[in-house]
Amino acid sequence: MIVVHGISLPPGEFGGPEIEALFTNQLDWDAHPYYDEIRGLEVSAHLLIRRDGSVLQFVPFTQRAWHAGESCFRGQHRCNDFSIGIELEGEDETPYDDRQYPVLQGVITALCVAYPDISPREVAGHCDVAPGRKSDPGPAFDWFRLYDGFNPTD
Repeated sequence: MIVVHGISLPPGEFGGPEIEALFTNQLDWDAHPYYDEIRGLEVSAHLLIRRDGSVLQFVPFTQRAWHAGESCFRGQHRCNDFSIGIELEGEDETPYDDRQYPVLQGVITALCVAYPDISPREVAGHCDVAPGRKSDPGPAFDWFRLYDGFNPTD
């Protein structure tokens, strides 16, 4: 499956190096007061799609990334064991950038081709696999826009 996330560091701020620093265990925990809340957190994702549409890969698709945490999808627990995590630079209440949607569509299409067991029916938000614990990508993410004209068999 594919898990779609939203992340900004510090919260609500975009464009800096902090997300990459977090995913590579190099975040300066003292650089912002918010970081005390997440101090020592060790997380990763397979991909980050920046607001400008650029893509960074942190973990090979064939390896486990630590993005979903305690999670469950269709009765299967520990989603990190069988999922690909895609982070979108954004936050729950701020509309995602127009440039991110076609890139995300392209990435999902490529993953569905490379891994035929994945289909759009196996794409979920972090909020769906960890309800009550996580809210991302949040109400600002337009799921209909993601799927509008989306055909992963092309």
